[in-house]
Amino acid sequence: MADLMNPSQKETSGRFTKWCSLVFAILGILDATYLVIYKYTNNNAMCLGNGGCHDVNFSPYSQIAGIPVAIFGLAAYLAIMIILLVENRIKFARENGPLAIFGISLAGVAFTVYLTWLELYVIHAICPFCVASAVIITVIFILAIVRLIKQTAY
Repeated sequence: MADLMNPSQKETSGRFTKWCSLVFAILGILDATYLVIYKYTNNNAMCLGNGGCHDVNFSPYSQIAGIPVAIFGLAAYLAIMIILLVENRIKFARENGPLAIFGISLAGVAFTVYLTWLELYVIHAICPFCVASAVIITVIFILAIVRLIKQTAY
């Protein structure tokens, strides 16, 4: 089907998925930053009345080696954003960026599945900001798959 598209349609479609990925990476950065601030300030008003937010973000599973999980998410979203922004400027990023984003988002989705399992079956609480991050990384992962497919179609 992609071969039936003319080059300008492919380029427009590729730009659209790239910009969608960038928008979701920025949303992920905002969400993860919010969670990092909450973790360090312990300001329960930031939970917007949801006690699950506190239970999840201050559980023993909210850190790895003393580093809040939200910082790992923030780093992943920042890496995705940087790759997307340099793809047009650096040949290596242009050729390998979609695969790198696929890898980062795959790891993010896998980790999110684990964290969601912890929320549901171990902590017995749901953090809406964590759910938002799960949705965001899943959308980025789906967009990364689409970009990889389009890249091989060129």
